[in-house]
Amino acid sequence: MTRASDRFEGTSNYIATDDLKIAVNAAVALERPLLIKGEPGTGKTVLAWEMARALDAPLITWHVKSTTKAHQGLYDYDAVSRLRDSQLGEERVHDVRNYLKKGKLWEAFTSPVRPVLLIDEIDKADIEFPNDLLQELDRMEFYVHETDETIRAERRPVVVITSNNEKELPDAFLRRCFFHYIRFPDDETMKAIVEVHFPGIKPRLVSEALKTFYEIRDTPGLKKKPSTSELLDWLKLLMVDDVDPAVLREKTPGKLVPPLHGALLKNEQDVHLFERLAFLARREGSRPGL
Repeated sequence: MTRASDRFEGTSNYIATDDLKIAVNAAVALERPLLIKGEPGTGKTVLAWEMARALDAPLITWHVKSTTKAHQGLYDYDAVSRLRDSQLGEERVHDVRNYLKKGKLWEAFTSPVRPVLLIDEIDKADIEFPNDLLQELDRMEFYVHETDETIRAERRPVVVITSNNEKELPDAFLRRCFFHYIRFPDDETMKAIVEVHFPGIKPRLVSEALKTFYEIRDTPGLKKKPSTSELLDWLKLLMVDDVDPAVLREKTPGKLVPPLHGALLKNEQDVHLFERLAFLARREGSRPGL
């Protein structure tokens, strides 16, 4: 049963929408892994940090890579080191535990306080990775062959799993999760996020910057849409350079590429797209009678 103190209501550093709060609290109450999807930069990873902060729980993070294997989350047995030590006559060779490296699930299961376990970017790993964790995440236990013991969670950790949708996850895995998709923030939510990061920022600068930001995101043919984190970087640069909000409002052909656009446009294809749009706008504007 979820206690009142276990409820997540967002934090002073993290603006959580009502549907996200509901999803977090439902996953905690059901004791199911919370699977969070959304565009890169929408705060999926930060959510786990803020959940741990709000629930006053330790955070254990497992950052998944393309080479990560499921068993590494349980433990690794270093047989090579043990063989070498046996050849050298080392005393430690007699205790196999000296050659077991605990994984993040082992840490989470044996934590004296219920932790938040973040399995970050699970879709980066091989397609079999989620299936290989089904039993461990469902039963909250696993068997260690080398020591003939079962590692069992005294209290189920709060599990947060993030995905950037690079791969489809198996149905059997999805059935065991509570799912939530973080939609990209609307204008009002984004203003609240900006205020958290830059208290007292000039409203006019925010207004003009957000107009430009959302126009860029809505540009057809854009290869990579700028994210929330990139908007915050851009705003920081605009403030450091004391850019006049009026500059952002100008929509003349020569001003289609925003100032300090390197914070928003992250590949040459998108920069060339805006340069072509500016060129076409100048050409249209130079026609007689226009």
